[in-house]
Amino acid sequence: QVQLVESGGGLVQAGGSLRLSCAASGNILTNNGMGWYRQAPGKQRELVAQESNESNTNYADSVKGRFTISRDVGKNTVYLQMNGVKPEDTAVYYCWADLVGWKDHEITRNIYWGQGTQVTVSS
Repeated sequence: QVQLVESGGGLVQAGGSLRLSCAASGNILTNNGMGWYRQAPGKQRELVAQESNESNTNYADSVKGRFTISRDVGKNTVYLQMNGVKPEDTAVYYCWADLVGWKDHEITRNIYWGQGTQVTVSS
């Protein structure tokens, strides 16, 4: 069974930096892409950044120039370096992965989500 485990969230002052990590484990054959979404209280989940084999790298306009995503395909791990954070970046950050692997004795392609990690930016 594939699992995503996130780490690196916490409390940071505005203007500071934080680095999130997410590692996928299990019977993984192909890593098609990984990324980060976030959900603030009372708001819908939104894309922050993603890196895929098909569409390369995408960022939300609100984080361009401040956040950097990187993916280690060999380790099935994705990172989000967050610099110059703002109070509006406060949210639960969810890791996302598009993986091909063994599931119920079959090779299938699925989207997986992490459990979420809280990022709080104080002003």
